[in-house]
Amino acid sequence: MEVTSRNTEQDQSTYSDIQMVIITGMSGAGKTVAIQSFEDLGFFCVDNLPPTLLPKFLELMKESGSKMNKVALVMDLRGREFFDSLLQALDEIGDSAWITPQILFLDAKDSTLVTRYKETRRSHPLASTGLPLEGIQIERELLEELKGRAQIIYDTSDLKPRELREKILKQFSAAEEQTFTVNVMSFGFKYGIPIDADLVFDVRFLPNPHYIEHMRLKTGLEEEVSSYVLKWNETSKFLEKVLDLLTFMLPYYKREGKSQLVIAIGCTGGQHRSVTLAEHIAGYYKKEYKAHVSHRDIERRSRK
Repeated sequence: MEVTSRNTEQDQSTYSDIQMVIITGMSGAGKTVAIQSFEDLGFFCVDNLPPTLLPKFLELMKESGSKMNKVALVMDLRGREFFDSLLQALDEIGDSAWITPQILFLDAKDSTLVTRYKETRRSHPLASTGLPLEGIQIERELLEELKGRAQIIYDTSDLKPRELREKILKQFSAAEEQTFTVNVMSFGFKYGIPIDADLVFDVRFLPNPHYIEHMRLKTGLEEEVSSYVLKWNETSKFLEKVLDLLTFMLPYYKREGKSQLVIAIGCTGGQHRSVTLAEHIAGYYKKEYKAHVSHRDIERRSRK
């Protein structure tokens, strides 16, 4: 029994450092840039691996021990005849104790994807009529369950290739060591809900500094505006309840293997209330988690 125990511990040590990332998502959302970024990070990369071959590929990885310890695989609807088997393969991997792959799902708004197809003059692989939007809608429906399983979702709608590359390098570099990250984002509902958000909170019920003339052109990053937003009893009650909810939920998200959680706080224009509260929430969790804050729409308004 002692020999078996030592072998088990050795096996766990051998495989504990193996990192596998499955890159998938919408066609045109940036998977080519993603796989090139992983190559730059020293990952062994395979583009367009048929999902039916995933179990066999894992066997080869296991046989190689620690020699193949950083792997990135692209799986998309170019191999759609095999795609249904991916969910089954992921379920089988879930029963394995020696590796837990991360799913990186790349998404973008329909309008952005259509524009990209027009610019490249490519046809969508699922568009029987040749119209990109038809294929995009079919693909989005087919990928819905897979997106729900993804630990990381990137919305590339407003990202240039260089910015996507930087985002991946930052997320998956060795220095990150797969730390669980809390990303808090402010946004304006008038510009749409972020499609990469895991949780969305609407704070448009709070008093709005926009209607106070001398605050209108300021943002929630400025002391006068943040003090105004935070002074109200309803703001205090909201923060008390949402922080209690998040404090309960975050450890379970981490336990389920998510490497990051995107919390989106929205007000009308993404300038005042959402910015103030995103800063406050991110600051609250910085001691316990790796927390980042970003403000998607803070620069959209013209300061005239």
